[in-house]
Amino acid sequence: MADYDVIVIGAGLGGLTAGALLAGKGRRTLVLEQSGSIGGCCSTYEREGYRFDVGATILEIMRPFEILFQRLGTSLWEEVKLEPCDPVYGIIFPDGSRLAYPASVEEKAEVISRISPEDGRAWLEYAHYVGDFMRKAVDSFFLGPVNGMPDMARIFLREPRLLKFLPLFARSFEDVMRRFFKDEKVLDSLSYPGKFCGLPPALAPGIFAFLSYAEHEGVYFPRGGMIALPEAVRRCGERFGMQLLLNARVEKVLVRGRRVEGVRLADGMEMTSTVVVSDVNARTLYLEMVGEEHLPWLPRYGIKSYRLSASAPMINVGLDRRPPLDAHHTLITESMEKMNEYWFGDMRKGLLPRETFGLVCFPTFSDPSMAPEGHHVLNIVQSGPYGVREIDWDRDKRAYGERQLERLSKRAIPGLADHVTVMDVLTPRDYERRLLLPEGAILGLDMDLPSSAVFRPAARSKSIRGLYLCGASTHPGGGLPSVTASGIIAADLVGKYE
Repeated sequence: MADYDVIVIGAGLGGLTAGALLAGKGRRTLVLEQSGSIGGCCSTYEREGYRFDVGATILEIMRPFEILFQRLGTSLWEEVKLEPCDPVYGIIFPDGSRLAYPASVEEKAEVISRISPEDGRAWLEYAHYVGDFMRKAVDSFFLGPVNGMPDMARIFLREPRLLKFLPLFARSFEDVMRRFFKDEKVLDSLSYPGKFCGLPPALAPGIFAFLSYAEHEGVYFPRGGMIALPEAVRRCGERFGMQLLLNARVEKVLVRGRRVEGVRLADGMEMTSTVVVSDVNARTLYLEMVGEEHLPWLPRYGIKSYRLSASAPMINVGLDRRPPLDAHHTLITESMEKMNEYWFGDMRKGLLPRETFGLVCFPTFSDPSMAPEGHHVLNIVQSGPYGVREIDWDRDKRAYGERQLERLSKRAIPGLADHVTVMDVLTPRDYERRLLLPEGAILGLDMDLPSSAVFRPAARSKSIRGLYLCGASTHPGGGLPSVTASGIIAADLVGKYE
């Protein structure tokens, strides 16, 4: 008899989701986590009284989270205390001007109309179109397996109204946004969310146009930090008997005759199971943990062909005063043209951006308990390649952080650098070492069309029986709603085939 019915590798949100759901179905489930904490890119740590998030900064596209907790016999709203974010985000333009977009779609149209009446009207048309796509896609395409073309066909047969959105699949994010909006300032304010898929506007698939609308269906911050979500999933899973083992790094997936038999830990301990669910990067899983010798030539070639997603350095700072920001999220924008230029130019040369742009998250705007009384926390997410040439990420990361804070002080947040009491810089190398994300790839693999949906590594392995995948490197991709959906998909497939 096997030691466990299911072994899950990794206690990121995808792995915890799959583990909790399978435990809820009566499976003897063990989740193995290589580090000393859970959550992966959805986690929180404390330093000198400040609580800093790692990677993820808010919750949106709530349907996958709601479905998860419903299946666990409870509700998201009962298990996690959520603070709504309104305004949904503020914007600081290159010329120094600012605005904030309210949560109301109609009120946002009024704000846009002050810049361009034509684009204010276009916003309402856009919101109706991409909002309709988002709702239909989440309940069908987003939460269903796409292990092959038959799965794709079944999705469209079940929801034929998705066919009217095929132009989104054929166009780039930039093409879709320019189809609706004409004023460059409006485009700047609406286009940065598209970069959350880890690609520039010219390469990001048009389906990600819904990201500039998604906040208006609800965006929230969990009280106590982003760790509150994975902690809630863990708590629910343990009610059903799910076991979690920390500091247990899986070195090998044991395979015989192209069938999983269990795992071997780095300390040599072996645990047996006929079902293994992996929440690690698919390239790492197949090429290192499974081993090329167990893969037929075509899957071996295919997994090597995937490109890792972009990474992003994150600067966490504690402040002794409130920063002059008016929203939980503030976008420091640049034009789509300049973002494309950076991606195709300096970034590919291993250079850091010459312009200051990125996302500033202000957690204490929503939850003052994230810092000591009278103090505040900022998470600053910027662009920067893993293989940067100008600096050494390990040796120079403090100097990098100080330089960026000085630039932000001049461009967007006056006096920022003078009020920092704590600074912690998380580089792509830190993500690689701490979370085992190869090259710090926070979204797993590229999320362009050739690496999406049916072209992404399958949730049910086609090469190894009993092996299932969840997390950012399988469908539907990176981001908290996506990895939660991937855990739901993996658990459903185990229930169907094992």
